[in-house]
Amino acid sequence: MGFIRVANEAMCRPIRALTQARGHDTSRHVLACFGGAGGQHACAIARTLGMSKVFIHKYSGILSAYGLALADVVHEAQEPSALVYAPESYARLEERISALEQECIRALEAQGFARAQISTEAFLHLRYERTDCALMCSAKDHPATPSSCRSGNFEASFAARYSREFGFTIPGRAILVDDIRVRGTATTGLGQEEPVAAAKAAAHMEKVTRCYFEGGYQDTCVYLLEHLSWGHSIPGPSILIDQNSTILVEPGCTAVVTRLGDICITVGSGVVRPVGPRLDPIQLSIFSHRFMSIAEQMGRILQRTAISTNIKERLDFSCALFGPEGGLVSNAPHIPVHLGAMQETVQFQIRNLGANLREGDVILSNHPRAGGSHLPDLTVITPVFWPGEPRPVFFVASRGHHADIGGITPGSMPPHSHSLQEEGAVFISFKLVKDGVFQEEEVTKALMAPGQIPGSSGTRNLHDNLSDLRAQVAANQKGIHLVNELIGHYGLEVVQAYMAHIQANAEVAVQEMLRDFARRQGEPGRPLLVEAEDFMDDGSPIRLKVAVDPEEVRRGDFAILG
Repeated sequence: MGFIRVANEAMCRPIRALTQARGHDTSRHVLACFGGAGGQHACAIARTLGMSKVFIHKYSGILSAYGLALADVVHEAQEPSALVYAPESYARLEERISALEQECIRALEAQGFARAQISTEAFLHLRYERTDCALMCSAKDHPATPSSCRSGNFEASFAARYSREFGFTIPGRAILVDDIRVRGTATTGLGQEEPVAAAKAAAHMEKVTRCYFEGGYQDTCVYLLEHLSWGHSIPGPSILIDQNSTILVEPGCTAVVTRLGDICITVGSGVVRPVGPRLDPIQLSIFSHRFMSIAEQMGRILQRTAISTNIKERLDFSCALFGPEGGLVSNAPHIPVHLGAMQETVQFQIRNLGANLREGDVILSNHPRAGGSHLPDLTVITPVFWPGEPRPVFFVASRGHHADIGGITPGSMPPHSHSLQEEGAVFISFKLVKDGVFQEEEVTKALMAPGQIPGSSGTRNLHDNLSDLRAQVAANQKGIHLVNELIGHYGLEVVQAYMAHIQANAEVAVQEMLRDFARRQGEPGRPLLVEAEDFMDDGSPIRLKVAVDPEEVRRGDFAILG
């Protein structure tokens, strides 16, 4: 079963990546399963993703071709706007929404659809004033109130989504409408499937076989789909077979035949295999996938919400997850030089702030003695607390290259600076967010502070700095949410234990690499001696000498000579 658990987790990872990249939460959706073998993994994957329902169409084996013929036709109309979302603008917004609705209706009617087949939904592309990340919001779940426009309470929808994406809101800040969009949907009316006959007796079981699940072999009932009727309820464990696919209903799950002959599975908790803090090779692989997926999803959020070319297009950023002592646990394959130094940045904050690290705080740092690389690389660190724990239980961090943070030259990397302050704004342990409130005024002052030095300037791109810092906070918030989900499922002790196991495994992997290198390149029974030499801009040599003993690989002798 270990191989199957690892395979299922490997399949869950791209599902999380694709959904989170578009801002969706997998646990709030239904898993639609298709393909001949998809039904065999559906229950396990849904449970891992936190989904409670699986829907399997009766033609799931040929679902792509079938779906093309039955898909709804959608027409969207959109126009730019420059309105403030406020009562004085509601009449204009309603007027434009109504006009776009009529445009969608006319376009769909021109394709032969009757008015009764067409429905519309309005969206507003909203953002806070003096920010750049706009969110397309629907008022579908936020009905109109006396203080909102008639199409719905878009302000409440925007505030809820902004808080979910970024981890904070900006009370009192005006909300701007960048675009107005209306989506018109026409149902084809094709393929109205005939309902299957209602069940008049218990489901006919073909046979009972033995299948291996978590906990051992269990008697498993086998059914043919063609012999099942509307209303039949099939408890797991069972196997449903038709000409195109095989469906496995795991223990703790229940499959119900719908009125149209499809299968809807309610996913139960199943037999929970206890996972303790002791090292298990299978769980080590699963946790490795989960931790890596968290760092990757943080990176996707950062790329999606940032506005600068450096982060959004050049991808000059990194995201990572750290243990309670600040040790690196997982990092997405972003910028290697960032990740080598970010651990020291996190550990410096632990030493420097200590008990002053509080829930709701986010730290900004770029100083070289605090683990920084060059000053434009701004690191945003969020300590994460768990109920009952006085100290942070883990940390998330994101580092992004900002195009300019002030200094004597544009770009904030002068080759002729004589002091650190001439290179731009300096942050050691700056609280970017304090008690859940983004400190815009304070960070603006800090970014403009280099302008007080003769011949120097404050940041030349404050707007992008603030927007990208908010994006980094949002990326950290996503990491916190995902690790909290993991702790909620396995428990804090287990998650922290596997953070340590992964770090120990990485150490062993490096030792094995060095041992293999020494044996391949050296002579039997003797340590391998390797040397390298390079030069600084002024010609000063830097020589490195490393001695590696394959029998004592835990110890390496390093000598750096200048």
